[in-house]
Amino acid sequence: MTHHPIFPTSSVAALPRLSRRHALTAALASSALPALAQFRVEVSGVGLTQLPVAIAPFRGENQSPQKIAAIVQADLERSGQFRGVDASGTSMDESMRPDLGQWRQKSAEALAAGSITRLADGRFEVRFRLWDVVRGQDMGGQSYAVVTADLRLAAHRVADFIYEKLTGQPGIFSTRLAYVTKAGPRYSLWVADADGENAQAALSSPEPIISPAWSPSGMQLAYVSFESRKPVVYVHDIATGRRRLIANFRGSNSAPAWSPDGRTLAVTLSRDGNSQLYAIDANGGEPRRLMQSAGIDTEPVYSSDGRSIYFVSDRGGAPQIYRVAASGGSADRVTFTGSYNISPSVSPDGRWLAYISRVGGAFKLHVMELSSGNATAITDTSADENPSFAPNSRLIVYATQQQGREALMTTTLDGKIKARLAGQGGDIREPDWGPFQKQ
Repeated sequence: MTHHPIFPTSSVAALPRLSRRHALTAALASSALPALAQFRVEVSGVGLTQLPVAIAPFRGENQSPQKIAAIVQADLERSGQFRGVDASGTSMDESMRPDLGQWRQKSAEALAAGSITRLADGRFEVRFRLWDVVRGQDMGGQSYAVVTADLRLAAHRVADFIYEKLTGQPGIFSTRLAYVTKAGPRYSLWVADADGENAQAALSSPEPIISPAWSPSGMQLAYVSFESRKPVVYVHDIATGRRRLIANFRGSNSAPAWSPDGRTLAVTLSRDGNSQLYAIDANGGEPRRLMQSAGIDTEPVYSSDGRSIYFVSDRGGAPQIYRVAASGGSADRVTFTGSYNISPSVSPDGRWLAYISRVGGAFKLHVMELSSGNATAITDTSADENPSFAPNSRLIVYATQQQGREALMTTTLDGKIKARLAGQGGDIREPDWGPFQKQ
């Protein structure tokens, strides 16, 4: 399968976000679909400054459907900023003051312990507490009463609390990913936890579904569907499953991207000839063309302040990334290294641009510091696609092929810590990382 064709002349095939990923291969039998919901997280690599943290087994978790401590530890390790200290065999919970000297001897700098209790109404109460082992301080704790289906979410919120207390930055473990799979003749749009687990199908179709994009509220997904035998843009409400048609103009309608205020979508339309960028109200209506170009302009993405749109254009002869004011006008070229650069993603803090660059026939994830223009390849794979930043700007999720299998991966911005999210088999594509969740 070739994910990255050179821009051809056909208006539909000309859209890289469209054509690279709608011809999904590696078909699965329908019976394999449930396996997609259970990913195995594998963390690899070593960072320079990883805080050693111990997560003691939660008292009572043997009677729980979810092993809370293991989920918390996997979250923290995947962030690249923590190294797990073995706490197996420990018997303690959040109500006891631990012997911190024992944990200093194990070189732990932080320790978390907790409990999980079945309540009379069938819910579970998850309680925990965090200690600074070095300073001997109680750093606080929380408790959550949740239904069985939300036990993983409770574990992710424990990890978020620990991450924020120890780094000063918000954790992203209770956020969500969207991605697309193809199984046999069916395409599915999934919403999953940030570790890839607990996937729920938002939509299934015999025709391709591509380019999912989270709204800033985390309540809606925009995407492109081919169910009417041409690319059409919809917005889908996650909670209700209702959707609304946004763009179904003559030609192709593709590559939706939300403005930070959620009021506008940038889209790529070929209604007037070549694929060009337009802005359209998030409820639909008449689109407004952002600029005139003799080339193909596509893959728009807003900057976090909403003032700029980054996009891909072949106006200079080969695909490169450009930037234009959100109101339109003339564009400035952003990428100058390499002859083929596509799939821009801007970090929420505005400091970084992730994109895919073709290097000697391989497609590699690059990260550019926007202030300096310095860019670095951060993977050793050769079929990387579709980077998307975590809402705290510290991790990137992307699709790739590893050992002949398609996979979702997360990586730190320096490429030192990677985690494979994809499980057994499966054709998993086009991840988009959702925003912070309101608790």
